[in-house]
Amino acid sequence: MHVLVVHNRYASAQPSGENKVVDQEVALLRGAGHRVGLFERRSDDIAARSLLGKAALPLLVPWNPAVRSELAALLRTERPDVVHVHNVFPLLSPAVLAACADAGVPAVATLHNYTQVCPPGTLQRDGRPCAECVGSVPLPAVRHGCYRGSRLATVPLAVSLSVNRRRWWSGVERFLCISAAQRDVLVRAGMPAERLAVKHNFVPDPGVCRTGPGEHLLYLGRLAEAKGVRLLMAAWDEIAAGGGVGVPLVIAGAGPLEGEVAAWAAGRDDVQYAGLYDTARCRQAVARSVAVVAPSTWLEAFGLVVVEAMAAGVPTVAAGHGAFVELVEDGVTGLLHRPGDAASLASCLRRITAEPARGREMGRTARRRYEQDFSPAVGLERLVEEYRTAIAGRSALARGGDTRASRGDGDSR
Repeated sequence: MHVLVVHNRYASAQPSGENKVVDQEVALLRGAGHRVGLFERRSDDIAARSLLGKAALPLLVPWNPAVRSELAALLRTERPDVVHVHNVFPLLSPAVLAACADAGVPAVATLHNYTQVCPPGTLQRDGRPCAECVGSVPLPAVRHGCYRGSRLATVPLAVSLSVNRRRWWSGVERFLCISAAQRDVLVRAGMPAERLAVKHNFVPDPGVCRTGPGEHLLYLGRLAEAKGVRLLMAAWDEIAAGGGVGVPLVIAGAGPLEGEVAAWAAGRDDVQYAGLYDTARCRQAVARSVAVVAPSTWLEAFGLVVVEAMAAGVPTVAAGHGAFVELVEDGVTGLLHRPGDAASLASCLRRITAEPARGREMGRTARRRYEQDFSPAVGLERLVEEYRTAIAGRSALARGGDTRASRGDGDSR
């Protein structure tokens, strides 16, 4: 099979689960003998743009005509069987879908978050769940400045969501939701249920599993409010006030709260702020963990770090909402705490460190769940199956006359 992957890579200065997923899927497909091409833009390149180029960038977020022309020409030359779209913000735009329609190539899109129904893609505002824009014009997002706390920065995203909703919903053969929880939200928002499939992300086998009880509790990920970092610090302070749990907390990652985390951890024996780990150090840190902590306050669409812990035979302490509820079986492969509740999180961390034998059994069960549902073999099978479904759907439409994703559908903006 010939696949063209379309992705706007996130900035390399901070961890990106999406970048990781894209790279792993490309390697998986190529390793299985499929031909995979890449059509990419990199957010890192924005810094090198002229002042005029940077000023014009918001205008290209809803629609980038140059990208449409470039991608359509590439598709006509290469003739891939299917295009797999990941992230198009900010340098690609939904113009990639028009290019696919121009060239008559079916498109599959992985939905890594909730940008189809929420401009910043988080379904969260001020640390609480928010669905004001779901199913309606996203004016509330602009009013509240939901993207980076800025009304001005939110406008291009809100405009793009509004003017391109029909194009997304008609121009993609198969949407790949990364959890059933995410799919449920999108179906309720009015997206076409018949083209929303659940395909969990896979995780490569790390080649190392935990062999003992573990040396530390580990938070691994972006240091941001939505990831529950402040909640974790509050819970850990409560634990420390009660005498601790006998193992330190290791926090590894980067992000907007990096300075705050570093200052909080400074001079403490029970906390280690480790900065940003490379892949090898991430795997080693996970395999040495009593548990991996995932206290997100937003409704995670998946939770890559949870499955990475499973692969290493390590249980997870996670927030009991979003995709975590289907990834973590409470008391079997990990523990779920009440979302946004520092006391509940502290209680779960105490429990999982106080019962090492139970923790080891949860880790073994988590590893079995990984092998059954999230291994590369399972990921490859499901990915190729969705490609074939998309190709068959496009072929059927072509035979019957494609009125759904034609060039004129939504092109006038």
